[in-house]
Parts: sequence; structure tokens; C-alpha cells
Amino acid sequence: MLSGTASTHVVRLVRDAALAAGVPAPLLAELPGADDASLAGDHHRVPLATLVRIWDLLAHTLPPGTAGLRVADAAPLGTLPAWDYLLVNGTTLADALTASRPYHQVVTAAEEVLSVEDDGTLAIGYRTVSDDSRTSAAVHEYVLAYYLRRAREATRRDLVPESVRFTHPAPPRHDALLRAFGARVEFGAPANTITFRAEDAQAPLPEGDPRLGSLLRDHAAHLLASARPLPGWHDLFRAALDAELDAGTPALDAVAARLATSPRTLQRRLAEHGTTWRHEVDLARYARARTLLADDRLTVGAVAGRLGFTDDRALRKAFRRWSGHSPEHERRTLARH
Repeated sequence: MLSGTASTHVVRLVRDAALAAGVPAPLLAELPGADDASLAGDHHRVPLATLVRIWDLLAHTLPPGTAGLRVADAAPLGTLPAWDYLLVNGTTLADALTASRPYHQVVTAAEEVLSVEDDGTLAIGYRTVSDDSRTSAAVHEYVLAYYLRRAREATRRDLVPESVRFTHPAPPRHDALLRAFGARVEFGAPANTITFRAEDAQAPLPEGDPRLGSLLRDHAAHLLASARPLPGWHDLFRAALDAELDAGTPALDAVAARLATSPRTLQRRLAEHGTTWRHEVDLARYARARTLLADDRLTVGAVAGRLGFTDDRALRKAFRRWSGHSPEHERRTLARH
């Protein structure tokens, strides 16, 4: 149910950071689920494609190595309420993170991976789904900076991580990252991880309340169980495809742009749904053709033109492939019903 969706709180955080960074408001307003009304409900889930596109716009507006930090700086404790308070309530930092991990989808998508390893030290890892290298770098920098901020808030210490590692190459300038993490930052690593020293990971949390943590986990479970995805990705895709069909021959690039994603990602998402671009175009054209053929004022040639076919012969060939019979046979069948 949560596949392909993201928390409204995360979307609002990144959207507002993008606006503050100078991303044009009209670009954001076009994205499904990025409006204030959609983001008002804790139980709403926004299409993941919207969040990824906002990250794309932000990452390509600010210099490399700064976008992720900008979002983390805009996220004081309570910005992501269902998740933030889970991270600061437990006996230790390691306890709070380990106990909370099963509920991480209250802020992340099912497709994105959060890992927590407690072996004395505490290592937090993250992997996003973005195909754009600059965007994924910004997301990973934000996530690790976010967990450092929450760790400092939970422990009431200006702690410095033992290590910070990113899979992406070092940006041309990364002094801001060095200052933010206060530790040696490694680029080109096998995984994106931040590791805390044992004395920080295992120290008691000054204001952590394990009982409150338990209640918050129950609340997080309730949010996940009662989540209501805004129009599903496949529904959004088919609406975008229908809109392009209204304009003539639908193009993959144009539909991807309507969905605020890349053609490559669009094709990957279609494969995840067990379908293909050609199959979806065929389904949409077939459904539209049947609707148009029901109007006996339209010739078969006119229907072909509205569907983007070169002529009525091309439509007849396609229609036989779709249904096994001709458009004229379809029209007679529709007339009888």
C-alpha cells in the first residue's frame, strides 16, 4: 500500500527548502500531491515521483554538496513528528534507533532502504531510488546530516561521528560537508553510512523516555496501517497518458515530464507494475478508440486522426491486433448494445 509513496511531512520539508532556494513555485505547483491541501493530512501519502522531482529541482539549483545540508538545517526536532520523537526516546541512542527502524516508512518510501547496525558502535545506512547522480548525492547528504542532528538532540552532546561515508564522488567543493559532520568524510565508498562511537551510541539519553518511545511506536504503526495514498502512481500515469493522447500521439518523454520523472525511471516503474510503455499506449488507444467509435458521427479516418494514426489503415491494423476484428465490426457491436 505504501509502495511508491512518501510522507507528507518530508515532502513539505523538501518543497519548502526548494522554494527558499529559488526553485520557481509554478514548477512545484504542477507536481501531484505537492500542494498545501494534499500535505495537510498526516495520513496522506504523496507519490514518490513528486518527492524525487522536488529533490531534482533543488539539487540542480544549489551547488553540489549543499542541497542536502540546506534541508537538514531546515529540519529542527518536530519537523517530522511521527519519526523525530521516536529517535530521541529510548534508553540509549542505539536502543531508540534500533527499536524505531521497523517503522521508518512513516517518513521514507518502501523502495528506499534504511539500515541500522548496533554492534557496540551504531551505523546508519541509507539508499535512495533516484537515478540522477546529483539528486541521489543530495538525498544521501541530507539523510546522514539529519541523523547526526537527531543524535545530537537526543544525547544533548555536540557529538562527532566516527565516520561518514558516501557512495558518490566528492563534489568540487566539500568544505560545507566537512564542517557539518565534523569528521573525516569518505567519498566513493561502498555504501552511504554514518557511524557513531560506542560511547555516544550506548550512553543513556538524558531526556529519553522508553515508555513514551513504546507509545510512539504504536502511533507510527497506526499511521502506517491507516495511510491513504493520494492517487496511485499507475492512476497518475494513466491520467498523464490520457492527457497526452488528447493532444495527439503520446510520447514517452512528454508523459514522463507530466509525472515529474525521467523516461528511464518511468519505464522502470512500468516494469515494476508488470507492464510496458507500448502495452499501456495500446490499452489507452484501444479504450479511446472504442469510445470514439460509439459516436457514429465520426468516420474511422477521423477516429484514426484523433488517436495519432497516420490514416485509417493504420488504425484498422492496430484494432485487429487489439481486438481481433475491425473498427467497423466494433461500431456495429456497440450500436447493438
